[in-house]
Amino acid sequence: MKTKGLRWWVVGLVALAAVINYIDRQAFGALWPEIAKELFPDMGPDDTKAIYGTISAIFILAYAAGQTIFGKIFDWIGTRIGFALSIGIWSLATMVHAFAKGMVSFSIFRSILGIAEAGNWPGAAKANAEWFPTKERALAQGIFNSGAAIGGIVAYPIIGLLSVYLSWQSIFICVGLVGLLWLLPWLYIVKSPPEKHPWLSKDEKLYILSGQKNQDIDEDGNFDEGYAPDTGELLKHKESWGVIIASAAIDPIWWLFIVWIPIYLNEVFGLDVKEIAFSAWVPYVGAMLGAWFGGLLAQNRLSSGWAVNKTRKMVITLGCLMMIPCFFLLKAPGSAINAVMIMAVLLFGFQTAIGNVQTLPSDMFSGKVVGTLSGFAGTAAKLGAFGLTFLIPTITKGGNYTPAFLIGGALAIIALLAVWLLCPKIEPLEAK
Repeated sequence: MKTKGLRWWVVGLVALAAVINYIDRQAFGALWPEIAKELFPDMGPDDTKAIYGTISAIFILAYAAGQTIFGKIFDWIGTRIGFALSIGIWSLATMVHAFAKGMVSFSIFRSILGIAEAGNWPGAAKANAEWFPTKERALAQGIFNSGAAIGGIVAYPIIGLLSVYLSWQSIFICVGLVGLLWLLPWLYIVKSPPEKHPWLSKDEKLYILSGQKNQDIDEDGNFDEGYAPDTGELLKHKESWGVIIASAAIDPIWWLFIVWIPIYLNEVFGLDVKEIAFSAWVPYVGAMLGAWFGGLLAQNRLSSGWAVNKTRKMVITLGCLMMIPCFFLLKAPGSAINAVMIMAVLLFGFQTAIGNVQTLPSDMFSGKVVGTLSGFAGTAAKLGAFGLTFLIPTITKGGNYTPAFLIGGALAIIALLAVWLLCPKIEPLEAK
């Protein structure tokens, strides 16, 4: 049986995994007002915010470690089993949240969740490198990233609706089960990489492999060729550090919002769980549209004959320039509606940029090491997010989030400089 457009089925499943990933992780923030009321009834808002911030920071620290761990795992055991291992563990970890009794147990369960959920990102980068030619990678990455945004969009209304009928414990069990169901179509459809997949037509196989020029220097269609340095040599390239530093700067911006949107809306505007559920999804609409826009814009420019270097830098720069003024507008939004709309524009810019940042490893190195470099970049990104998340309860005491937004604007500038200064020409690299 030959399946036309099989690569789009693969990226569709990866995007669906991202949707599930975000429903699982956002459940904690959406339910926190109820969890705090039940488990910490005698504490004030600043005290429960500090507990939430500590648990969230521990989650991100585990997530940082998981990026490198699963980057290596995906390069070792492959995309198919790597994804099955990642989503299987994180689904079970989500379910055991139902048994948490306080900060320690929540921290343990969210650590396991963080390590396993981290696999989604180096896994997506590797699947992208395996299944797509260079000119389609930004679009494929955009589709995947839009899965994260869609997860953010649907998570809050779903959790809000479930909270009407179920306890917070039951909600964790329900959303965890969804990930286990995802394993069935994944293991059935993704039988092997494209070189050996029995359902892939000859034309599509040739289209995919011949378009991976940075992995096929002599253009004979052999995916396994290309520059695949060992870890030590990989880190000697300043371009690798450009990817790592850009990721470390830009990614905390995303985490600033996905972790703190519900707490911000509750603390600054007094919204309860149900009100949060029907407003906190708005920024993710901007993120979803930005993911598609960044991918389509890059594909359009590459198809028009632009070089990869010019295309990536233009799209990344455009995204960062959209974000920076939004951080200043958030200092005094005036209302919850204004705040979520500004966040929507900001996250549109973020996703426009990040999808192209995430394709840089596959633009410059062989698919054999894409998971490794993506894992290093992901770990650096999550360490940056950990640091910012850990600081938020301290720098936002009394509900003043201006310092956090100013830091976000500075991070966007740093990410932009890292790409321009450390990646002077984005193209297939060779051994030094």
